[in-house]
Amino acid sequence: MGNRKLLLENIHIEGFDTFDVYRKNGGYRSVEKALKSMTPDEVVEEVKKSGLRGRGGAGFPTGMKWSFLAKPEGVPRHLVCNADESEPGTFKDRYLMEKNPHLLIEGMITSSYALGANLSFIYIRGEFMYILHILEKAIAEAYANGFLGKNILGSGYDLDLQVAPGGGAYICGEETALLESLEGKRGNPRMKPPFPAVKGLWGCPTVVNNVESIAAVVPIVNEGGDAYAQIGIGRSTGTKLISASGNIVRPGVYEIDMGMTVEEFIYGDDYCRGVANGKKLKACVPGGSSVPILPHFLVTKTATGEDRLMSYESLADGGFATGSMLGSGGFIVFDEDQCIVRNTWNFARFYSHESCGQCSPCREGTGWMEKVLHRLETGHGNMRDIELLEEINKKIEGNTICPLGDAAAWPVAAAIRHFRDEFEWHVNEPQQAQTKNYGLITQPSVAV
Repeated sequence: MGNRKLLLENIHIEGFDTFDVYRKNGGYRSVEKALKSMTPDEVVEEVKKSGLRGRGGAGFPTGMKWSFLAKPEGVPRHLVCNADESEPGTFKDRYLMEKNPHLLIEGMITSSYALGANLSFIYIRGEFMYILHILEKAIAEAYANGFLGKNILGSGYDLDLQVAPGGGAYICGEETALLESLEGKRGNPRMKPPFPAVKGLWGCPTVVNNVESIAAVVPIVNEGGDAYAQIGIGRSTGTKLISASGNIVRPGVYEIDMGMTVEEFIYGDDYCRGVANGKKLKACVPGGSSVPILPHFLVTKTATGEDRLMSYESLADGGFATGSMLGSGGFIVFDEDQCIVRNTWNFARFYSHESCGQCSPCREGTGWMEKVLHRLETGHGNMRDIELLEEINKKIEGNTICPLGDAAAWPVAAAIRHFRDEFEWHVNEPQQAQTKNYGLITQPSVAV
């Protein structure tokens, strides 16, 4: 289980980033199939059947999201690809665009046809300028071969596709902030409702999907939604790209079948091959920096002793008390030598820096958390600081326009929940806290 490749199958082939090699290996079949033998509604139905869930982090069913798109007469619709991959620990979209750009272009064409969009965009992170050039070259090749532009493949369907670089702001990964930026404004999240599906880019109905989500439409249309749904487990269907990093033997991007065990992913020879340098596993952040951290005894097993699976449901088992989230698939492993307080402070620094400042709980709260965590990490904290962090978290979570506030609060809350004794150690042993880590915690003797 777990060796199927739907998105990364041929990336080892020399020249696979070019149109000719991609086409020779079966590329653009989904465009031909959709435009020549399917209606837009039939494409949407196949995506619904597939059970595909958004691969950017939220995990919302993609077909359902498409079905919400308003279709007022005479009003244009748009598809926007969110390629603003800025979540710490996540790099799978960048890898996919670099190695297989035509897969994304093909997915954009097929998805745009399904949504009735004639002008679509790929909004890419500003630091990815070299990938922007890769995408622009692939788009030019698609135009030259009749897969973009007027009357694609003689079907009567027109589509123009553009790449738009952002300015390197994490907040623009939030879909409404992305749309604001794409319109040339400051990237501040919008109040919802109205949702983008009703009033999005330039006030027109818009769907915003992640790179991996759009790429997955290609095998879904090629093989059928039912076939895709047979891969995975339960409501976690298909394959998933995982960005594996941290203290592991073999970091990288892996495509796995949803539902494989976390233990196999960490220790399996085909994947991470275990914790590096013979160290012990201390903790894991399974879905990017914004999801709750798990201590070692909750990484491979749930609180009830079942195998933890690489799926939306299993990683969330038990809620935030004993679970986490699959999120964007940014899988970060920490060994026994890592300091959880220092790591939490590092994450807090990021969110404090990236807050757009629109909501006061996030604007002020993320800065306070960063300062308090820095105080603890450098040996100048006290026990009241730990309680203060918990209080700040409660003021931020659920009180902001966009999820950045939650993304900043959850990692801190989880770190204190599972590693409180390490935070207290930083208070009680300030000199040692500056020179060495606390080490492994042991599994509680009572059920969590």
